[in-house]
Amino acid sequence: MGVVGHTVLAYKDETMDWQGIRISTASRTWLDLCRRLPMEHVVAMGDQLVRQPHDGLELRTKPWATVQELREMLKRHPKMQGIVKARAAVELIRVGADSAPETFLRLALVDAGLPEPELQVRVDAGNPRSPAADLGYRRRRIGIQYDGGHHLTREQQSRDNRRDACFHSAGWQYFKFNADDLANDFRRAAGLVRAALREP
Repeated sequence: MGVVGHTVLAYKDETMDWQGIRISTASRTWLDLCRRLPMEHVVAMGDQLVRQPHDGLELRTKPWATVQELREMLKRHPKMQGIVKARAAVELIRVGADSAPETFLRLALVDAGLPEPELQVRVDAGNPRSPAADLGYRRRRIGIQYDGGHHLTREQQSRDNRRDACFHSAGWQYFKFNADDLANDFRRAAGLVRAALREP
C-alpha cells in the first residue's frame, strides 16, 4: 500500500546488493528522483550524497558519491526524463552541507542575489578543531548557522553556546536561523545577510 513501481533501464553497476535485496546505487537513485523532486530538493539530496562523513559519528568513511560520479551518471542517460533538471542541479551541488535546510538556506541566499556563501566556515581557518558555522563569508567575517531540531538537547545547546561565543569574541557578525525561517523560505535571513554585507 502506497508503493508505486517504476520500470527503468539501468546498467549492472547502477545496482547493488543491500541485505539480500537488489537496489539502485545512491547515484542512480538520485538521477531517478530528478524527474519527480523540485530543484532545491534534488540539490539537497546531491549535497548529502557528496558530504564527507563525520569521524566517530557515522559507520561509513567515504561519501555515497562524488560530483564527478553524478556527472558520469548524467552522461550515461542523456535522454532520460528529468535530465535537464539533473544537469542544472549538479552544478549547484557542494561538499559541506550537513542537512537539507543548510542547502535550502544557501540556495535562498543565492536566489536573493547574494554572493554564494562558503560552507563550514571556521573562526580559525587553519585549525581543524576551531568552531565552524554552517555557512558564511570569511572575508566579511560573517557566520551563518541553521539550528535544526537536534540543537534543542542540553548537550548540543552547550556546544552551540561555546561555538557562538567564539564567533562573537572574534568580532564576527553571526546569524542563527531555524525552522521558522525555513518555513518563510529564508526571506528574513536573506534580508539580514544582505544588510550585513552592505556594511563597510
